[in-house]
Amino acid sequence: MGSFSQSMDTKGRMSFPLKLREEIGEKFVITRGLGGCLFAYSLEAFKKKADAIRAVPMSKGLTMQRFFLSWASEVEADKQGRILVPQNLREFAGLSKEIIVTGVADRAEIWDKARWDEFNCNIDEQDIMEQMEGLDF
Repeated sequence: MGSFSQSMDTKGRMSFPLKLREEIGEKFVITRGLGGCLFAYSLEAFKKKADAIRAVPMSKGLTMQRFFLSWASEVEADKQGRILVPQNLREFAGLSKEIIVTGVADRAEIWDKARWDEFNCNIDEQDIMEQMEGLDF
């Protein structure tokens, strides 16, 4: 959980927050996410997601397989806690120098700061209230 402001250098390296590395590991998988971000999963969590996607019949699951699995890349934090985000994933997510990393459920998300700000400006609190109906929050 939590949100962290980070920066990316010209080589595509960024510091990955220690708190999130403690949750998903020093070695993990990043792939395309929804909404224009990247998803980061522990190796174990990604294997479960990949197995679930592979179990969907080809007629319904082929697009999911291509979207999530073909873009997946295993990364490992260096001694300074930095990861190298592959060029194709940086381009997909529109990552620039200013990055936001968020902890969400069983994953982390990597956002370009401008995209993250735009997403947050478009949140409809009424929709959230409806989604929370029945939850003890």
